[in-house]
Amino acid sequence: MRVLVACEESQRVCIAFREKGHEAYSCDIQPCSGGYPEWHIQGDVLPILNGKCSFFTENLSLHTISDRWDMIIAHPPCTYLTATANRWLDTGKYGKKAWERIVEQRKAIAFFYRFVMADCNKIAIENPLGALSSAYRECDQIIQPWQFGDPYEKRTCLWLKGLSKLKPTNIVTPPPRHFFKSSNSMPEWYVKLNNLPKEERSRERSKTFPGIAKAMAEQWGGEV
Repeated sequence: MRVLVACEESQRVCIAFREKGHEAYSCDIQPCSGGYPEWHIQGDVLPILNGKCSFFTENLSLHTISDRWDMIIAHPPCTYLTATANRWLDTGKYGKKAWERIVEQRKAIAFFYRFVMADCNKIAIENPLGALSSAYRECDQIIQPWQFGDPYEKRTCLWLKGLSKLKPTNIVTPPPRHFFKSSNSMPEWYVKLNNLPKEERSRERSKTFPGIAKAMAEQWGGEV
C-alpha cells in the first residue's frame, strides 16, 4: 500500500509500515528525526494530500504517486485543540491574547477538516481530547500506550474512516502519576519533559509510541 503519514517528523508510524513492506512516507514541515530522509517529505502536506502528485523526499529523490493514497494517517498539531487549551480562551480574563488563540484554534480545526475531507478510503486522524469532539464529532476510539506494551499514559483519540478500531496487543501497568500541591496529577514522563525547551518538549510529547505505531502497521496494513 501507499501510505501517507502526515505531520510526523519522528517517522515512527512510517517506519512501522515500511517494515511491513508498504510504500510509506512521513511528511512534516520539520526535517525528520527518524533517520530515514529518503522516506520523509519536508514541507506542507496539503498539496499532496489527495495523491496523484510528484514530490521530493528530504534526500532530494523524486517520487510520483499516480493515484490516490491507499491510506492516510494524520497527526495534526494539537496546541490549540486540547481540553487544557480551552482555559486560555476566556476573553474576559485574557482579552486580546484569548481572541488570538480563538483564531488559531479555528485555523487548527480547519486544518483537521482537510484530512477528514481527503480523497482517500482509509483515514485515521489522531489528537487528544478537546475541541474536535464538538467541532467535528466524538472520536471512534480512545487508546493508551499501556494497551500496546509501552508503560505510559497518553490518552489519544482516533477518528477513523474505512479502518477498524485498534485492538490492544500487550496491556501493561503505567507508573504512578505525579501529584501536585493542587491535587492535580499528570503522567510522570510528561512532567519530566517540562525541563526541555518549549519546541523540543512539544516535539517529544507529540511522538507516537512504538507499540501503537506497530499495532497500526500490523492491524491496518498487514503483511504484503
